[in-house]
Amino acid sequence: MESRLSSLSLSESTHQSPQNSGVKSSPSSVSVSRLWRPAAQRNMKNQWSRLNSLRHEWISSSSTARSHATSLVNAYLSQRHFRKHLLSNFAVNKNALNSSVNFIYLRLFSATASELVLHQDELISSYKDMVTTVVNMVNTSASMRCFLKGATNSPFIQFSSTSEDTNDNGDGGGIPVFTFYPISTFEKLAWEMVEMFKLELYLKRLLVIEFLSLRSKEDPINKRLCWSDEIYEGEFGNLSRCNLDHREAPESTFVQPNFQPDSDILQVYLTAWLTDVNIDKLRVDDIFSEVGEDMHVNYV
Repeated sequence: MESRLSSLSLSESTHQSPQNSGVKSSPSSVSVSRLWRPAAQRNMKNQWSRLNSLRHEWISSSSTARSHATSLVNAYLSQRHFRKHLLSNFAVNKNALNSSVNFIYLRLFSATASELVLHQDELISSYKDMVTTVVNMVNTSASMRCFLKGATNSPFIQFSSTSEDTNDNGDGGGIPVFTFYPISTFEKLAWEMVEMFKLELYLKRLLVIEFLSLRSKEDPINKRLCWSDEIYEGEFGNLSRCNLDHREAPESTFVQPNFQPDSDILQVYLTAWLTDVNIDKLRVDDIFSEVGEDMHVNYV
């Protein structure tokens, strides 16, 4: 959606004495180059402020998702524990169903099964939030250019985040937007950071598939998910907007269909989630510090 970034009258900004100018240039071209920079500065600050908010959104959604994943793992391990006791007691006593102890185990087993479904839904919801955050990061990083809107001979000069002229690169001819960096440098830094989050999202998706596939070996309903399965409706469309190909599975996803991880492996999964191995947090902080220094903005 187009956003109007600047709209100033030509008569207020194009006053220039032809006698004092050694370069022949039309009033409209002078005013465009003069007004482009403040419009580009406003847009750049808006986009980086948005990126800063999005990285905090990621941290919040990732933390929430890990909490749901932990609850899901605990429910799964509890279910296995209760089921083990039930099978053991039934093997000893055919009438064990009538005993109060086994009745309690049966009730607890059913309760953990319900919890498992609830935590699965909550994990999917948090994962969806993380995908949305990365999609917004990609869109924001692609919206840093500032394009001329309309004709230069209009009584007003306007700028937009979308291009109407194939000859307008939206970069002001490569001049610095603030003090040092042209738009291309800001874009390069943004994409460097976004690539980290995209790679981490890929890993998180792998872990979500593992968590959602937790089930007992005898459970015929909750089949194991594959990399090519859509986790929620519309997920593949969102991943495509991030240029992530869901059709090509990482080598690490090729596990045995009936494989069910033990508690130690599940703890490794949860630790891997917490670590954010693909996100260099110090580098991300450096990027925002570097950008903020040029803009005279303190990103925290």
